[in-house]
This record gives sequence, C-alpha cells and structure tokens, in this order.
Amino acid sequence: MVRIFLPLAFVSTASLLLAMGLGFSIEDPKVRSIAVQAGVQYHFLAALAALVFATLVHAIVLTYFMGTGRWIEETSSAYRLDPNLHTQSQTIKYRTIPLMVLCFTMLVFTGAFGAAADPASPMQSKGWGGYSPGAIHSFVAIATIAANLFVNWLEFKALERNSDLIDQVLAEVRRIRLENGLAVDG
Repeated sequence: MVRIFLPLAFVSTASLLLAMGLGFSIEDPKVRSIAVQAGVQYHFLAALAALVFATLVHAIVLTYFMGTGRWIEETSSAYRLDPNLHTQSQTIKYRTIPLMVLCFTMLVFTGAFGAAADPASPMQSKGWGGYSPGAIHSFVAIATIAANLFVNWLEFKALERNSDLIDQVLAEVRRIRLENGLAVDG
C-alpha cells in the first residue's frame, strides 16, 4: 500500500495545486467576458475534481486500515498471537482517522468559501475582518493544501508502521506453521 499511496498522494496534491493555480489566474471574476467566466468554470471544475480525488485518497487509506486491522485481528485469534499486535493496529488506525476527517472538513470549507466568493452566487458574502471573500477563500485554500500535505505525510508514516506490523504477523504465522509441520508459501 505504501507504493500505491505515494503516487495517489502526489496526484491529489497536484490536482489541488492546479485548482488553486487556476483560481489565482482569475483576475476579476465579476468581469462578464467569456474568457473570465471560462476561467471561473475551469477553476470550479478542477477544484471539485481535486476535492473528490483528495477525499478518495483518504478513503482508500481508511479502507486499507479497516481491512488490514480486521485481518490482523482474525489472524491473531486463529494463531493465538500476541493481542498487542491487534491493539497496535487499532492505535495506528484511530490516530489517523481524525486527521482524515480534518482534511475532508477543510476541503468542504474551502469549497464553501469559494462559493461565497463567487459573484454569480445568490449568496453574496461581504467578507470578514476587512478581507474580501476571494482573499478568505485563498487563505483557506492554502491552509487546506498545507494540511492535506501534512496529513498525507502522517498517513504515509502510519502506512509504513502498519506494513511493519503486518510483516511481524506474517513472520509469526510462518514460524508457527513451520514448527507444526504445516505448508508455508515462499
């Protein structure tokens, strides 16, 4: 999973950066020219795709932790392994889930602030604290990308720890099977 995660995280981050770049390329979204409105549309679609893809990457990691956690639990029970292995697996998973939720929430808030900054939106925001809606959206987008990068790094480290844990379980199962004269692959 570690090898699969890195390209997914890279594409996720690149898509978020692309959406942000398209947003920064829009000088004044209030201008009623075809070129400006096309830029707004490209930014919106790219941002929506980036949000969905970033969420998908986090969901894949969560699904992986759920599956491997269950496998470690069942294997530990079947081979009477140290229950601490399953506990470690749960700890890794439950430390990572709140970070994924934080990223998802920030992604949604970025989109919401983007909608509030859109002059064509029926909800016209006046800004906050002296900042325009577009500036607020930009700040939130930058914070979201930074948080997503940081959480991706933490997820990568968690995936490495989980991989080490799986290797320990496999080594123990191999040892037990060899001691009992059972078939062992590889």
